[in-house]
Amino acid sequence: MANWCFNTIVFEGNEETIKQIEQLFQAMKSKEEQTKQGQLPEFITDENGGYFFNIYSNEGDTGIFQYETKWSPNIEIVQKIAAYYQVNFVQNYEEISNLVYGRVTFTDNVRTDIYLENEDFEQYQFDEETDTYSFEGEIYDSDCEILETLLERKIRQP
Repeated sequence: MANWCFNTIVFEGNEETIKQIEQLFQAMKSKEEQTKQGQLPEFITDENGGYFFNIYSNEGDTGIFQYETKWSPNIEIVQKIAAYYQVNFVQNYEEISNLVYGRVTFTDNVRTDIYLENEDFEQYQFDEETDTYSFEGEIYDSDCEILETLLERKIRQP
């Protein structure tokens, strides 16, 4: 059974194009509900996977989608969607059990993928007895804030 990678994507472009992308994701969501299978846009072949599963968006969020992929993010597929519609995007992804955590930006046809590496994950510790995380002298109930801090530091590096 696959581990699930959680993805959040924000498309950026003109309002009409974003509406078209929203229709695309709604169609994929509906088809997944009917077929119980992951989906790709019809204009993308399934040569290497990258299927979208459990697509959802919050009401009122324009151009923002959450979904799951198997094992790793589907960056190449999302880039193909962005190129097809001529839009930019930011994609956050995480699959913590395999130490996958990062952010992709695609602006003006330039893709940048910044992600945490093994040594980044080694900067904090989990205490099984207290069910807490320690990082730089502080105690955390969850590793979410720690991971976001580590990623933001990498993004800001020159």
